[in-house]
Amino acid sequence: MKSMLFLISILFCQVLLGQELAEWRGPGRTGVFNEVGLLDKWPEKGPELIWSVENLHKGYSSVSVANNTIYFTGISDTLDVLIAVNLDGKIKWQTPYGRARTKGYPDSRSTPTIEGGKAYVSSGQGDIACINAITGEIIWDLKAIEKYDGTIGRWGISESLLILDDKLIYTTGGGKTNMIALNKNTGENIWSSESLNENPSYSSPLLIKDGDKQLIVSVTPNHIIGVSPGNGKIVWKFDNRPYAGERRKNQTNTPLYYENSLYITNGYNHKSVKLNLNENWESVSLAWVDTVLDVHHGGVVLVDGHIYGANWINNGQGNWCCINWDTGEANYETKWKTKGSIISADGKLYCYEEKTGYIALVNVNPEKFEIISSFKVPLGTGPHWSHPVIHNGILYIRHMDALMAFNIKKIQ
Repeated sequence: MKSMLFLISILFCQVLLGQELAEWRGPGRTGVFNEVGLLDKWPEKGPELIWSVENLHKGYSSVSVANNTIYFTGISDTLDVLIAVNLDGKIKWQTPYGRARTKGYPDSRSTPTIEGGKAYVSSGQGDIACINAITGEIIWDLKAIEKYDGTIGRWGISESLLILDDKLIYTTGGGKTNMIALNKNTGENIWSSESLNENPSYSSPLLIKDGDKQLIVSVTPNHIIGVSPGNGKIVWKFDNRPYAGERRKNQTNTPLYYENSLYITNGYNHKSVKLNLNENWESVSLAWVDTVLDVHHGGVVLVDGHIYGANWINNGQGNWCCINWDTGEANYETKWKTKGSIISADGKLYCYEEKTGYIALVNVNPEKFEIISSFKVPLGTGPHWSHPVIHNGILYIRHMDALMAFNIKKIQ
């Protein structure tokens, strides 16, 4: 009787939660968070640290915030783990869910995708799991790489799973298929795309929508592709090799979409491209090529007609840049610390450099890189590779084995 009542209470909670979605890079995977009422300037020592938790399972994943809970992944021995922390920084539960990558930068990368009462994660060795976001219990799991004859690149799997209606989208790579859609509730196959005979990249796919038109856009080591969400058909593919080159095919950044155009960037002196979609989204054409903003793995944001991010000079250095969305022309390239990740909210940029862990609050100004305030992240070890997240006026910073929550709300 008690177990039945418990099950009913969980189902009731899931109904109340509805279909709240939290995922990689925030709304629409854009890096632009729909937040207002944030501080225009930080105190000299940085915003107030409300709470922190240390000695966590290590990882590079960012956080997703939903259900009054913060979700992220880490590594424990040979397994990737989904971790749930409440809004006071107390660990609620930790669920091992899949085989971790254990070689060369092994710590987890997949940012959880949360929809209502379910969490969806992938592991470094190609396992997928659907987990009850309230209790931490595994609902279903799948060794996707084995089942679909997938392949794994040199640095393992980094993909954050994409949800569309009843579908869960995952990139297998390999000779059998390139991308699959699974029933998000059961893990059963809905469709499998044709194979491109390539490894998966280290990026996460993007769903773009305009009226009745929908398309999944993804980046492989050699191509940029548009996939039909309905049946998995690869509608078009753009050969990116003339621009990304033949060396270091470590594509990591989710494409950027705006008004029937796509922007794709990667580091290592690769050229970035903007592609125009035709009227029916059945083909693409090259709009312009950029040689300034080649982003390593920190993402970009589009604000008021300009793209902002950090480029790659080498693996330890990079500058902060702004280019024009319409023309691809560079507005500025400025040295500050080193390269890193970027998000935007409430008319400001949040730049998190990866080497020493400084975060800068920067004006959205296409003419110059104008820092308002900055502070150094006080906790954690290793590279600062997790992207920042803002939710309800709280800036969440994950630094490997530490999670910090900073209050950036204006005083009412």
